[in-house]
Amino acid sequence: MERIKLKNLLKRLKIKTCKGVKEIEITGICANSKLVAPGNLFIAKKGLSHDGTEFIPEAINAGATAVLTDLYNPFLSDVVQIIHPDVNAIEALLAKEYYHLADEKLFLVGITGTNGKTTTACLVKHILDKLGSLCGLIGSIEWIIGKHHFPATHTTPDVLTNFKLFNDMTLAKCKSCVMEVSSHALDQGRVKEVEFDVAVFTNLDQDHLDYHISIQNYLQAKLKLFSQLNPLAHKGPKTAVINLDSGYVEEIMKNTKAHLLTYGMDSRADLYANQMNLTPEGIECFVHYQGEKTKLVSHLIGKHNLYNLLAAVGVGLSHGYCLKKIIYALKSFNQVPGRLEKVDNSKGLHIFVDYAHTENALECVLSALKEIKQGKLIVVFGCGGNRDRQKRAKMGSIAEKLADVVIVTTDNPRQEDPQEIVNDILKGCKNPKTVLTILNRKEAIFSAIERGTSKDIVLIAGKGHETYQVFSQQSVVFDDRLIAKLACETAVFN
Repeated sequence: MERIKLKNLLKRLKIKTCKGVKEIEITGICANSKLVAPGNLFIAKKGLSHDGTEFIPEAINAGATAVLTDLYNPFLSDVVQIIHPDVNAIEALLAKEYYHLADEKLFLVGITGTNGKTTTACLVKHILDKLGSLCGLIGSIEWIIGKHHFPATHTTPDVLTNFKLFNDMTLAKCKSCVMEVSSHALDQGRVKEVEFDVAVFTNLDQDHLDYHISIQNYLQAKLKLFSQLNPLAHKGPKTAVINLDSGYVEEIMKNTKAHLLTYGMDSRADLYANQMNLTPEGIECFVHYQGEKTKLVSHLIGKHNLYNLLAAVGVGLSHGYCLKKIIYALKSFNQVPGRLEKVDNSKGLHIFVDYAHTENALECVLSALKEIKQGKLIVVFGCGGNRDRQKRAKMGSIAEKLADVVIVTTDNPRQEDPQEIVNDILKGCKNPKTVLTILNRKEAIFSAIERGTSKDIVLIAGKGHETYQVFSQQSVVFDDRLIAKLACETAVFN
């Protein structure tokens, strides 16, 4: 438990208004009244639907000895009150100070984009670990601190959790950290005051428009990561690693003072790949950087993963490693859970599970598999409820265009009627009568696998690494990979 004198914390932050005894020791910082421990400083921040001041009594009852709030309350006599007009703005600075400026002690990489964040983050961690910079990871699947793995709660945690994780990483002797940075996190200030050394932009596709409303708002949220790169900050020069083929280079250039390193398949990029050979076993190509040419061999499948590989190489180069060492390190990288993850089975079937839940991701994955298929390409997918409805018909159109057999099922329907979600998907299909609809996801997976032969490929898309399915009244245990294995063991094959 970290202990710090409140007066020392306030002095460094230049907070002048404090009612109460400043000599007390703070045992932790918390913004959730239900998680407050004795001796904690409670941050009464404003949320989307509630004002944190409503929960001050609950926090005090739980043992909080100080509160950060925007207005002085004369009726709170048994707790120190720190007054600041913008609680949300000061929260990140408070966390940064409390956790010993831990972000400044790490080579810190932030990855944003609609698709590819998780795979790219795992690739970056692999490179840095292999080349001697023990790397922590904050991602949508898990958090990794040294040798310890923790299941993730969000793609990007809240600001207090982030700084705590950075501090835990320094204590675990990590020298670097890679984190996925979602548009929600950027819009809500969850990475405020974090000093990134490198920011990566993978791509931008229609997603989360239920939250952002427009693609322009979505882009503006992503751009905040790059405007946050400050070459004059504590750690010095910064790098923006950008997918040249994404079409958003100019917008990023206008929003960052960092050095730019572009990547892609276009030879005008600083880092590019050509002479590609995409097979069921993986990728072979040549990578070029500053006149140097090196052969890359990877177990990952598909052109979209080549982009992820190049992004990770760009981060390695930004760290100062040479191209050949980076490429050699990548040879031993296998796969990412739920990202074109191959399901081993005794039937010799080619079954893949992938998180693809946007039109671009589904198109990339289906295109990659279509390129290597020998027989039919069978896809099972659905769309999440209470999320962007506009993408559903587009995903139906893409599936019908690229797959030989399409089975539409449930994803995480949440509060929506599963049949209505399916109907939205079918609106994008030219011949909806040829598309199979099986609402029960388990039955849909069984049906897809029963239709397969040793030459066919079955793709189960949408949920990837997830181990649950969310309905209106409950969440149930559900893992596409385990269901696929069960289907291989028990299904009756054609």
